[in-house]
Amino acid sequence: MKKLTAFALIALALIACKKETKTITKVDPKTGKTETVTVEVSPEESAKPKAIADSSGVYKQKFILEKGATYPLVSYQREIQSLTAPDGKTMSATNETTDEMSVTVNDFKDNIYSLTLNMTGKRMSNSANGKTMVIDTKQAAPKEDALKMDYLVSKGLAGNKLNVKMDAFGNIKTVSGFDVVYNNLKKAIAGTVKDKKQQDAFIESFKAGFNENMMKEQLGKNLKLLPSKGAKIGDKWTDSEDIVPGKVKQNLTFTLLKVEDGKAEIGLTGVIPSKSDKQTQNGMTHTMSVGGTESGKIIIDENTGWLLNQNLNIKTTQKESVTDGKQTQTMSKNSTTSIIINPAYK
Repeated sequence: MKKLTAFALIALALIACKKETKTITKVDPKTGKTETVTVEVSPEESAKPKAIADSSGVYKQKFILEKGATYPLVSYQREIQSLTAPDGKTMSATNETTDEMSVTVNDFKDNIYSLTLNMTGKRMSNSANGKTMVIDTKQAAPKEDALKMDYLVSKGLAGNKLNVKMDAFGNIKTVSGFDVVYNNLKKAIAGTVKDKKQQDAFIESFKAGFNENMMKEQLGKNLKLLPSKGAKIGDKWTDSEDIVPGKVKQNLTFTLLKVEDGKAEIGLTGVIPSKSDKQTQNGMTHTMSVGGTESGKIIIDENTGWLLNQNLNIKTTQKESVTDGKQTQTMSKNSTTSIIINPAYK
């Protein structure tokens, strides 16, 4: 009995000496770059409630964010395309886009967070036929005339801020501040687009893709990652979104894989169902088919509820043919796309 007691005391001592750690991500407010570090958690902090909370094996997500803190929301996308032309020749191109953003917590009152979405910078590059063209808001304007308008638009957006109201469960209530963004963008293009009517038309067109509804939807997808009712380890839930509005939907399945070491991990698989479209006009028949798959992983900070990292891979195949009944020309395009949120996370 004494030996057993001694072993028990040693085990308790080892447990007591084991220090709890957590991973935090810091944002440099000047560059927008992130740094991920592991720090020790004090006994007082370890006793605090967790954002990914377990109740009878069911995990729910909420946000426990620090007032004055800034959290990263950097988006990186790389698309590699391979095109086979009707003559059998193959061409390839790589497009990369980085949107540097972060979110600062201003206040938390009545279960609502007051946040500032900081649009820090944007970089785009296209590589094809041995040549690379780059647009970077932190660099001088590109020399290519074809890129200058895109540069002005990106430059006009960089440095802007939006005001976000979000409840503790990740529901985006409002996003405001767009009029300031539109005005700054109008000023940015004024040197190139001289005609006022053309300026107004451009801004109206821009508003169609950059507005409150779009930002609420995008932020919601990036932040609210567990279902409202919660999920057990191994539970699955589904979602779908339009790839081609009204024609092609992407069906997604999420699985809560594990919650440990201060992180919740979600696996994702998706299918873009094969879809064909056939149209005949003036004796010519055009046929197009598209399909694909998606897979990836999402990691959430168990202590804050914030998205630490999302890494998705999408593969699509598109085939087209045109025929007059006598001759047929075919073309195919294979695309591999990587979408990463907070790529600095290790």
